[in-house]
Amino acid sequence: MTQRVVLAYSGGLDTSVAIGWLAEATGREVVAVALDLGQGGEDLEVVRKRALACGAVEAVVVNARDEFADDYCLPALRANALYMDRYPLVSALSRPLIVKHLVEAARYHGADTVSHGCTGKGNDQVRFEVGVGALAPELSVIAPVRDYAWTREKAISYAEERDLPIDVTKKSPYSIDQNVWGRAVETGFLEDIWNAPIEDVYDYTCDPSVPRDPDTVIISFADGVPVALDGEPVSMLQAIEQLNARAGAHGVGRLDLVEDRLVGIKSREVYEAPGALALITAHQELENVTVERDLARFKKTVDQRWGELAYDGLWFSPLKRSLETFIDSAQNHVSGDIRLVLHGGRAVVTGRRSEASLYDFGLATYDEGDSFDQSLAKGFVDLWGLPSRLAATRDHRLAPESTHGG
Repeated sequence: MTQRVVLAYSGGLDTSVAIGWLAEATGREVVAVALDLGQGGEDLEVVRKRALACGAVEAVVVNARDEFADDYCLPALRANALYMDRYPLVSALSRPLIVKHLVEAARYHGADTVSHGCTGKGNDQVRFEVGVGALAPELSVIAPVRDYAWTREKAISYAEERDLPIDVTKKSPYSIDQNVWGRAVETGFLEDIWNAPIEDVYDYTCDPSVPRDPDTVIISFADGVPVALDGEPVSMLQAIEQLNARAGAHGVGRLDLVEDRLVGIKSREVYEAPGALALITAHQELENVTVERDLARFKKTVDQRWGELAYDGLWFSPLKRSLETFIDSAQNHVSGDIRLVLHGGRAVVTGRRSEASLYDFGLATYDEGDSFDQSLAKGFVDLWGLPSRLAATRDHRLAPESTHGG
Protein backbone atom coordinates (compact mmCIF):
# COMPACT_ATOMS: atom_id res chain seq x y z
CA MET A 1 0.00 0.00 0.00
CA THR A 2 1.30 3.44 -0.98
CA GLN A 3 2.16 5.63 1.99
CA ARG A 4 0.03 8.69 2.51
CA VAL A 5 0.43 12.24 3.77
CA VAL A 6 -2.47 14.15 5.31
CA LEU A 7 -2.64 17.84 4.39
CA ALA A 8 -4.45 20.59 6.29
CA TYR A 9 -6.38 22.00 3.33
CA SER A 10 -7.97 25.45 3.08
CA GLY A 11 -8.89 25.47 -0.59
CA GLY A 12 -6.59 28.37 -1.44
CA LEU A 13 -3.67 28.55 -3.84
CA ASP A 14 -0.91 27.38 -1.52
CA THR A 15 -2.59 24.26 -0.17
CA SER A 16 -4.10 23.37 -3.58
CA VAL A 17 -0.65 23.45 -5.15
CA ALA A 18 0.76 21.54 -2.18
CA ILE A 19 -1.34 18.48 -3.05
CA GLY A 20 0.46 17.78 -6.31
CA TRP A 21 3.82 18.96 -5.05
CA LEU A 22 3.70 16.68 -2.01
CA ALA A 23 2.74 13.71 -4.18
CA GLU A 24 5.63 14.38 -6.57
CA ALA A 25 8.23 15.21 -3.92
CA THR A 26 7.44 12.38 -1.51
CA GLY A 27 5.91 9.68 -3.70
CA ARG A 28 2.99 9.55 -1.28
CA GLU A 29 -0.73 9.83 -1.88
CA VAL A 30 -2.27 12.98 -0.42
CA VAL A 31 -5.40 13.09 1.75
CA ALA A 32 -6.80 16.60 2.15
CA VAL A 33 -8.60 17.56 5.36
CA ALA A 34 -10.70 20.75 5.60
CA LEU A 35 -12.69 21.94 8.61
CA ASP A 36 -15.80 24.06 8.82
CA LEU A 37 -15.18 26.31 11.83
CA GLY A 38 -17.97 28.73 11.01
CA GLN A 39 -15.70 30.80 8.79
CA GLY A 40 -18.26 31.27 6.03
CA GLY A 41 -16.99 31.94 2.53
CA GLU A 42 -16.82 29.07 0.05
CA ASP A 43 -19.09 26.06 0.39
CA LEU A 44 -16.91 23.29 1.75
CA GLU A 45 -18.30 20.79 -0.76
CA VAL A 46 -16.76 23.02 -3.44
CA VAL A 47 -13.52 22.97 -1.47
CA ARG A 48 -13.66 19.17 -1.21
CA LYS A 49 -14.14 18.74 -4.96
CA ARG A 50 -11.28 21.16 -5.66
CA ALA A 51 -8.95 19.08 -3.51
CA LEU A 52 -9.83 15.97 -5.49
CA ALA A 53 -9.41 17.84 -8.78
CA CYS A 54 -5.96 18.98 -7.64
CA GLY A 55 -4.88 15.38 -7.12
CA ALA A 56 -5.89 14.33 -3.62
CA VAL A 57 -6.81 10.64 -3.41
CA GLU A 58 -9.34 11.50 -0.73
CA ALA A 59 -10.74 14.76 0.63
CA VAL A 60 -12.37 14.97 4.04
CA VAL A 61 -14.60 17.85 5.08
CA VAL A 62 -15.48 18.02 8.77
CA ASN A 63 -18.34 20.07 10.21
CA ALA A 64 -16.56 21.10 13.40
CA ARG A 65 -18.53 24.23 14.23
CA ASP A 66 -20.13 22.97 17.44
CA GLU A 67 -16.98 21.15 18.50
CA PHE A 68 -14.97 24.34 17.99
CA ALA A 69 -17.49 26.43 19.94
CA ASP A 70 -17.91 23.97 22.83
CA ASP A 71 -14.38 22.63 23.27
CA TYR A 72 -12.22 25.58 22.22
CA CYS A 73 -14.15 28.87 22.30
CA LEU A 74 -15.95 28.09 25.57
CA PRO A 75 -12.75 27.34 27.55
CA ALA A 76 -11.32 30.58 26.17
CA LEU A 77 -14.40 32.47 27.33
CA ARG A 78 -14.27 30.97 30.84
CA ALA A 79 -10.59 31.97 30.95
CA ASN A 80 -11.39 35.50 29.65
CA ALA A 81 -8.57 34.74 27.21
CA LEU A 82 -7.17 37.96 25.76
CA TYR A 83 -3.55 37.79 24.63
CA MET A 84 -1.76 41.01 25.58
CA ASP A 85 -5.05 41.91 27.29
CA ARG A 86 -6.71 42.52 23.90
CA TYR A 87 -6.57 39.70 21.34
CA PRO A 88 -9.24 36.98 21.75
CA LEU A 89 -7.16 34.16 20.21
CA VAL A 90 -8.96 33.86 16.88
CA SER A 91 -6.42 31.71 15.01
CA ALA A 92 -4.78 30.25 18.09
CA LEU A 93 -7.99 28.45 19.10
CA SER A 94 -8.60 26.84 15.72
CA ARG A 95 -5.16 25.30 15.20
CA PRO A 96 -5.31 22.61 17.92
CA LEU A 97 -8.69 21.47 16.62
CA ILE A 98 -7.32 21.21 13.07
CA VAL A 99 -4.36 19.27 14.49
CA LYS A 100 -6.72 16.90 16.28
CA HIS A 101 -8.53 16.07 13.04
CA LEU A 102 -5.27 15.82 11.07
CA VAL A 103 -3.99 13.23 13.53
CA GLU A 104 -7.28 11.32 13.45
CA ALA A 105 -7.20 11.30 9.64
CA ALA A 106 -3.55 10.22 9.59
CA ARG A 107 -4.30 7.26 11.80
CA TYR A 108 -7.44 6.33 9.88
CA HIS A 109 -5.71 6.48 6.49
CA GLY A 110 -2.44 4.92 7.64
CA ALA A 111 -0.37 8.04 6.97
CA ASP A 112 3.03 8.59 8.59
CA THR A 113 3.25 12.29 7.66
CA VAL A 114 1.11 15.41 7.94
CA SER A 115 1.57 18.72 6.19
CA HIS A 116 0.53 22.36 6.57
CA GLY A 117 0.90 25.57 4.60
CA CYS A 118 2.41 27.79 7.30
CA THR A 119 5.40 30.07 6.82
CA GLY A 120 8.46 30.23 9.04
CA LYS A 121 7.65 33.71 10.34
CA GLY A 122 4.37 33.01 12.07
CA ASN A 123 2.93 31.34 15.13
CA ASP A 124 0.88 28.73 13.30
CA GLN A 125 3.81 26.50 12.37
CA VAL A 126 4.46 26.11 16.09
CA ARG A 127 0.83 25.43 16.90
CA PHE A 128 0.55 22.76 14.21
CA GLU A 129 3.80 20.96 14.85
CA VAL A 130 3.88 21.12 18.65
CA GLY A 131 0.27 19.95 18.64
CA VAL A 132 1.05 17.04 16.33
CA GLY A 133 4.02 16.14 18.52
CA ALA A 134 1.81 16.10 21.60
CA LEU A 135 -0.94 13.95 20.07
CA ALA A 136 1.06 11.74 17.71
CA PRO A 137 4.82 11.97 18.21
CA GLU A 138 5.35 9.21 15.66
CA LEU A 139 4.16 11.45 12.80
CA SER A 140 6.55 13.56 10.77
CA VAL A 141 5.65 17.00 9.38
CA ILE A 142 6.32 18.65 6.03
CA ALA A 143 5.88 22.41 5.63
CA PRO A 144 6.47 23.21 1.93
CA VAL A 145 6.16 27.00 2.20
CA ARG A 146 8.66 27.14 5.05
CA ASP A 147 11.00 24.23 4.39
CA TYR A 148 11.26 24.54 0.60
CA ALA A 149 10.91 28.31 0.12
CA TRP A 150 7.63 27.79 -1.72
CA THR A 151 6.80 31.35 -2.83
CA ARG A 152 3.55 32.62 -4.29
CA GLU A 153 5.25 33.03 -7.65
CA LYS A 154 6.33 29.39 -7.63
CA ALA A 155 2.85 28.31 -6.61
CA ILE A 156 1.26 30.28 -9.48
CA SER A 157 3.69 28.81 -12.01
CA TYR A 158 3.07 25.31 -10.69
CA ALA A 159 -0.71 25.76 -10.91
CA GLU A 160 -0.55 27.18 -14.44
CA GLU A 161 1.80 24.47 -15.72
CA ARG A 162 -0.53 21.73 -14.46
CA ASP A 163 -3.76 23.57 -15.25
CA LEU A 164 -5.05 23.21 -11.70
CA PRO A 165 -8.68 24.26 -11.13
CA ILE A 166 -7.91 27.34 -9.08
CA ASP A 167 -7.95 31.04 -9.92
CA VAL A 168 -4.32 32.13 -9.63
CA THR A 169 -5.10 35.74 -10.59
CA LYS A 170 -7.38 36.47 -7.65
CA LYS A 171 -5.24 37.83 -4.85
CA SER A 172 -6.45 39.61 -1.78
CA PRO A 173 -4.18 42.46 -0.65
CA TYR A 174 -4.40 40.93 2.82
CA SER A 175 -3.74 37.63 4.53
CA ILE A 176 -6.99 36.60 6.24
CA ASP A 177 -7.84 33.86 8.69
CA GLN A 178 -11.33 33.59 10.10
CA ASN A 179 -13.66 31.38 12.04
CA VAL A 180 -16.79 31.88 14.12
CA TRP A 181 -14.77 33.32 17.04
CA GLY A 182 -13.33 36.11 14.91
CA ARG A 183 -11.34 37.30 11.94
CA ALA A 184 -7.63 38.15 11.62
CA VAL A 185 -6.23 40.39 8.86
CA GLU A 186 -2.59 41.19 8.16
CA THR A 187 -0.01 42.07 5.44
CA GLY A 188 -0.43 44.48 2.55
CA PHE A 189 -0.52 48.17 3.42
CA LEU A 190 -1.19 47.20 7.07
CA GLU A 191 2.49 46.28 7.41
CA ASP A 192 3.21 50.01 7.66
CA ILE A 193 2.00 50.50 11.22
CA TRP A 194 1.31 54.20 10.58
CA ASN A 195 -1.34 53.35 8.00
CA ALA A 196 -4.88 53.36 9.37
CA PRO A 197 -7.19 50.45 8.47
CA ILE A 198 -9.78 51.22 5.81
CA GLU A 199 -13.35 49.90 5.76
CA ASP A 200 -12.41 47.31 3.11
CA VAL A 201 -10.41 45.48 5.78
CA TYR A 202 -13.54 44.62 7.75
CA ASP A 203 -16.20 42.01 7.09
CA TYR A 204 -17.66 40.89 10.44
CA THR A 205 -18.35 44.44 11.64
CA CYS A 206 -20.08 47.57 10.36
CA ASP A 207 -18.65 51.07 10.57
CA PRO A 208 -19.24 52.09 14.21
CA SER A 209 -19.36 55.78 13.30
CA VAL A 210 -22.62 55.40 11.35
CA PRO A 211 -25.56 56.49 13.56
CA ARG A 212 -27.77 53.61 14.70
CA ASP A 213 -30.17 52.92 17.52
CA PRO A 214 -28.54 50.98 20.38
CA ASP A 215 -29.20 47.25 20.78
CA THR A 216 -29.71 45.92 24.30
CA VAL A 217 -29.06 42.23 24.92
CA ILE A 218 -29.28 40.15 28.11
CA ILE A 219 -26.80 37.27 28.24
CA SER A 220 -27.57 34.50 30.73
CA PHE A 221 -24.83 32.25 32.10
CA ALA A 222 -24.82 29.00 34.06
CA ASP A 223 -21.47 28.06 35.63
CA GLY A 224 -19.66 30.35 33.22
CA VAL A 225 -21.45 28.98 30.14
CA PRO A 226 -23.72 31.27 28.07
CA VAL A 227 -27.10 29.53 27.94
CA ALA A 228 -29.58 32.17 26.75
CA LEU A 229 -29.85 35.48 24.91
CA ASP A 230 -32.81 37.64 25.90
CA GLY A 231 -34.32 34.60 27.59
CA GLU A 232 -34.09 32.36 24.51
CA PRO A 233 -31.95 29.22 25.05
CA VAL A 234 -28.81 29.02 22.91
CA SER A 235 -25.91 26.67 22.38
CA MET A 236 -22.41 28.09 22.60
CA LEU A 237 -22.23 28.21 18.81
CA GLN A 238 -25.58 30.02 18.58
CA ALA A 239 -24.52 32.52 21.23
CA ILE A 240 -21.40 33.39 19.25
CA GLU A 241 -23.20 33.54 15.90
CA GLN A 242 -26.04 35.70 17.17
CA LEU A 243 -23.72 38.10 18.96
CA ASN A 244 -21.46 38.24 15.91
CA ALA A 245 -24.47 39.57 14.01
CA ARG A 246 -25.86 41.87 16.70
CA ALA A 247 -22.58 43.25 18.07
CA GLY A 248 -21.00 43.31 14.61
CA ALA A 249 -23.86 45.50 13.36
CA HIS A 250 -22.65 48.17 15.82
CA GLY A 251 -18.95 47.83 15.01
CA VAL A 252 -18.17 46.07 18.28
CA GLY A 253 -15.00 43.99 18.34
CA ARG A 254 -12.57 45.86 16.10
CA LEU A 255 -8.94 45.71 17.22
CA ASP A 256 -5.77 47.15 15.70
CA LEU A 257 -2.81 45.64 17.51
CA VAL A 258 0.96 45.34 17.27
CA GLU A 259 1.50 42.02 19.00
CA ASP A 260 4.47 39.96 20.11
CA ARG A 261 4.68 36.82 18.03
CA LEU A 262 6.09 33.67 19.54
CA VAL A 263 8.95 33.64 17.01
CA GLY A 264 10.23 36.91 18.47
CA ILE A 265 9.05 39.53 15.98
CA LYS A 266 6.34 42.14 16.36
CA SER A 267 3.44 41.95 13.93
CA ARG A 268 0.61 44.35 13.13
CA GLU A 269 -2.76 42.57 13.13
CA VAL A 270 -6.28 43.84 12.62
CA TYR A 271 -8.95 41.72 14.29
CA GLU A 272 -12.73 41.54 14.33
CA ALA A 273 -14.33 39.53 17.11
CA PRO A 274 -17.75 41.01 17.89
CA GLY A 275 -19.32 37.93 19.47
CA ALA A 276 -16.18 36.93 21.34
CA LEU A 277 -15.58 40.34 22.88
CA ALA A 278 -19.24 40.85 23.80
CA LEU A 279 -19.27 37.47 25.56
CA ILE A 280 -15.96 38.06 27.33
CA THR A 281 -17.12 41.51 28.48
CA ALA A 282 -20.29 40.01 29.95
CA HIS A 283 -18.49 37.04 31.50
CA GLN A 284 -15.86 39.22 33.18
CA GLU A 285 -18.56 41.39 34.73
CA LEU A 286 -20.51 38.39 36.01
CA GLU A 287 -17.31 37.12 37.63
CA ASN A 288 -16.93 40.54 39.28
CA VAL A 289 -20.33 39.97 40.89
CA THR A 290 -20.03 36.29 41.85
CA VAL A 291 -16.36 35.42 42.46
CA GLU A 292 -14.74 36.08 45.86
CA ARG A 293 -12.00 38.71 45.86
CA ASP A 294 -8.86 36.58 46.40
CA LEU A 295 -10.09 33.89 44.01
CA ALA A 296 -10.81 36.58 41.41
CA ARG A 297 -7.36 38.13 41.81
CA PHE A 298 -5.61 34.81 41.44
CA LYS A 299 -7.80 33.79 38.50
CA LYS A 300 -6.61 36.83 36.55
CA THR A 301 -3.08 35.40 36.75
CA VAL A 302 -4.32 31.98 35.68
CA ASP A 303 -6.35 33.50 32.83
CA GLN A 304 -3.34 35.37 31.49
CA ARG A 305 -1.14 32.27 31.60
CA TRP A 306 -3.88 30.16 29.95
CA GLY A 307 -4.08 32.66 27.11
CA GLU A 308 -0.31 32.68 26.66
CA LEU A 309 -0.19 28.88 26.50
CA ALA A 310 -2.95 28.79 23.90
CA TYR A 311 -1.29 31.53 21.87
CA ASP A 312 2.11 29.84 22.09
CA GLY A 313 0.86 26.54 20.68
CA LEU A 314 0.82 24.65 23.98
CA TRP A 315 -2.87 23.73 23.93
CA PHE A 316 -2.15 20.11 24.83
CA SER A 317 0.38 20.89 27.57
CA PRO A 318 0.09 19.50 31.12
CA LEU A 319 0.12 23.02 32.57
CA LYS A 320 -2.86 24.11 30.48
CA ARG A 321 -4.83 21.04 31.55
CA SER A 322 -4.11 21.78 35.19
CA LEU A 323 -5.01 25.45 34.83
CA GLU A 324 -8.35 24.43 33.32
CA THR A 325 -9.09 22.32 36.40
CA PHE A 326 -8.71 25.48 38.47
CA ILE A 327 -10.79 27.55 36.03
CA ASP A 328 -13.58 24.97 36.03
CA SER A 329 -13.74 25.12 39.82
CA ALA A 330 -13.73 28.92 39.78
CA GLN A 331 -16.84 28.91 37.54
CA ASN A 332 -19.07 27.11 40.05
CA HIS A 333 -21.02 30.26 40.95
CA VAL A 334 -20.65 32.25 37.71
CA SER A 335 -24.37 32.12 36.96
CA GLY A 336 -26.75 34.97 36.26
CA ASP A 337 -27.65 37.65 33.74
CA ILE A 338 -25.65 40.53 32.29
CA ARG A 339 -27.27 43.31 30.30
CA LEU A 340 -25.15 44.80 27.52
CA VAL A 341 -25.83 47.83 25.34
CA LEU A 342 -24.25 47.45 21.89
CA HIS A 343 -23.63 50.82 20.27
CA GLY A 344 -20.94 52.87 18.60
CA GLY A 345 -18.30 50.14 18.59
CA ARG A 346 -18.69 49.31 22.26
CA ALA A 347 -20.37 46.66 24.37
CA VAL A 348 -21.21 48.37 27.67
CA VAL A 349 -22.49 46.56 30.76
CA THR A 350 -25.54 48.29 32.21
CA GLY A 351 -27.02 45.63 34.50
CA ARG A 352 -26.20 42.51 36.52
CA ARG A 353 -28.28 40.02 38.48
CA SER A 354 -27.42 36.67 40.02
CA GLU A 355 -28.68 34.32 42.71
CA ALA A 356 -24.99 33.72 43.47
CA SER A 357 -24.19 37.42 43.79
CA LEU A 358 -21.73 38.51 46.48
CA TYR A 359 -22.96 42.08 46.19
CA ASP A 360 -24.85 42.99 49.39
CA PHE A 361 -26.95 46.13 49.04
CA GLY A 362 -27.12 46.57 52.80
CA LEU A 363 -23.31 46.61 53.07
CA ALA A 364 -22.78 48.76 49.97
CA THR A 365 -25.38 51.50 50.45
CA TYR A 366 -24.62 54.86 52.04
CA ASP A 367 -28.31 55.55 52.54
CA GLU A 368 -30.89 54.30 55.03
CA GLY A 369 -30.63 50.56 55.53
CA ASP A 370 -26.84 50.59 55.80
CA SER A 371 -25.84 47.44 57.71
CA PHE A 372 -22.09 48.04 57.63
CA ASP A 373 -20.67 48.62 61.13
CA GLN A 374 -18.34 51.54 60.50
CA SER A 375 -17.08 51.43 64.10
CA LEU A 376 -15.07 48.32 63.17
CA ALA A 377 -13.17 50.15 60.46
CA LYS A 378 -10.75 52.09 62.70
CA GLY A 379 -9.27 48.97 64.26
CA PHE A 380 -9.11 47.28 60.86
CA VAL A 381 -7.21 50.20 59.36
CA ASP A 382 -4.78 50.28 62.30
CA LEU A 383 -4.00 46.57 62.03
CA TRP A 384 -3.84 46.62 58.23
CA GLY A 385 -1.30 49.43 58.25
CA LEU A 386 0.73 48.05 61.18
CA PRO A 387 3.46 46.33 59.10
CA SER A 388 4.01 49.48 57.04
CA ARG A 389 4.20 51.65 60.15
CA LEU A 390 6.69 49.31 61.82
CA ALA A 391 8.87 49.30 58.71
CA ALA A 392 8.73 53.08 58.41
CA THR A 393 9.67 53.48 62.10
CA ARG A 394 12.60 51.09 61.65
CA ASP A 395 13.83 52.90 58.51
CA HIS A 396 13.64 56.27 60.26
CA ARG A 397 15.54 54.92 63.26
CA LEU A 398 18.37 53.45 61.18
CA ALA A 399 18.69 56.25 58.67
CA PRO A 400 21.95 58.23 59.01
CA GLU A 401 21.48 61.75 60.32
CA SER A 402 21.59 64.45 57.69
CA THR A 403 24.76 66.53 57.64
CA HIS A 404 25.15 69.89 56.04
CA GLY A 405 28.47 71.32 54.94
CA GLY A 406 29.39 74.86 56.03
